Amino acid sequence: MTRRLDPLDRVKELSDASVPFNFDVHALFFSDDAVGIEAKMHARLADRRVNLINQRREFFYATPQEAKEHLLELTGSLLQYEEIPEALEYRQSLTHAKEQSL
Repeated sequence: MTRRLDPLDRVKELSDASVPFNFDVHALFFSDDAVGIEAKMHARLADRRVNLINQRREFFYATPQEAKEHLLELTGSLLQYEEIPEALEYRQSLTHAKEQSL
C-alpha cells in the first residue's frame, strides 16, 4: 500500500530492503480506503502468514491468482494485473544455478 502518486516508487524502495530479489508488481488498484483493504487482505491471509512471530513482516503464502481473487472481491476492479511478472533477476539466477550444476 502506498499514498504516493507513482506506486512503483514505493515498490523500488521496498526492493532496496533486505530481500533477495526486487519486488514485481502483480496488481494495482486505487481505493479511497487502501488501509482498510490492506487490513482485510491480511485478515483473509492470516492463516498463511510466513513469519508467525513478527506480525510486522507482511509476507503470506499466496499465488498471484489468489491475491487477484481477494482483491477483486474487496475492490471491485483492478487497474492492472500481471499473472507472470518479469522477475528478471530471479529467472537469471535460476538459469545461472542450472548452468553451474551441469
